[in-house]
Amino acid sequence: MLCRQTKAVASFLVVASTVLAGCATHYIPNTDVEDSEDNRKIISFCEKYRNAVESKNVGALLQLASPKYYEDGGNIDASDDLDYAGLREYLTGKFQDARAIRYEIRYRRVIKEDDVIFVDYTYSASYRIPGRQGEEWRRKVDDNRLELVEHQNEYRIIAGM
Repeated sequence: MLCRQTKAVASFLVVASTVLAGCATHYIPNTDVEDSEDNRKIISFCEKYRNAVESKNVGALLQLASPKYYEDGGNIDASDDLDYAGLREYLTGKFQDARAIRYEIRYRRVIKEDDVIFVDYTYSASYRIPGRQGEEWRRKVDDNRLELVEHQNEYRIIAGM
């Protein structure tokens, strides 16, 4: 009797674990983003952005940005808003002060709303810039959101750079 119950429990556990494994969500490696063809394409595009930041490739960054790029600075003060022309000015100006950049991204979530794709991520940016006593390393860890729109079978960034 005990052996029959043990076999029944073991059979139930095997079936339950198989069913639960079939329901498990699969994630793109090294992300918290559900694995799908669309999400892989989005993350691949965002990696182009990350690589362009690390290599300080202004041309690539401007190509990844939409001409309709607009960043409101997260507040009501319009003086810190940034459009495509302002982005170009920043990238060819202050951004060039960085002597070296290491930019790591942990992708957290991809959300599609209407025609906009939101990519939430945590970044760790380390960069070397001129300081009072020569070059110094700085580091910042924070959360950010890229806003993308589809463009000719790829994407363009409309905010968040």
